[in-house]
Amino acid sequence: MRKRVSHARRTQDVLRPLFPSYLFVQLDPDSSWRPILSTRGVRTLVRCGERPSFIANEFIDSLKSREIEGAIVRPASPYCIGQHVRVVGGAFDGLVATIIEMDEKDRLVVLMNMLNRPVNVRLSSHHVAPV
Repeated sequence: MRKRVSHARRTQDVLRPLFPSYLFVQLDPDSSWRPILSTRGVRTLVRCGERPSFIANEFIDSLKSREIEGAIVRPASPYCIGQHVRVVGGAFDGLVATIIEMDEKDRLVVLMNMLNRPVNVRLSSHHVAPV
């Protein structure tokens, strides 16, 4: 994925792995997968008991379909800065807030009016809904 990195007052976009330290291998479930363990750099396989775990081909196909110029593009966010949202669940359930900041990890900073004062609160995007 492309990620914006700031260092020494410079900002640049760099490529970062979507799943760091993971390698996806396509193999027949009934074939011998143990030789993979002797491959240089492979520590272990993700397994359920003694059988390797498998990912549906549809998941891999959906990742490939979002690839542009060698990087996976994140889906468009359903929210934008300045949008009014309603908090869902938790202590602030039902309160209306305004999005003032968004980060890459689906977290939002919202501005709420609490006790007649504006308060910044950091929430997951899963804890808000459009008004």
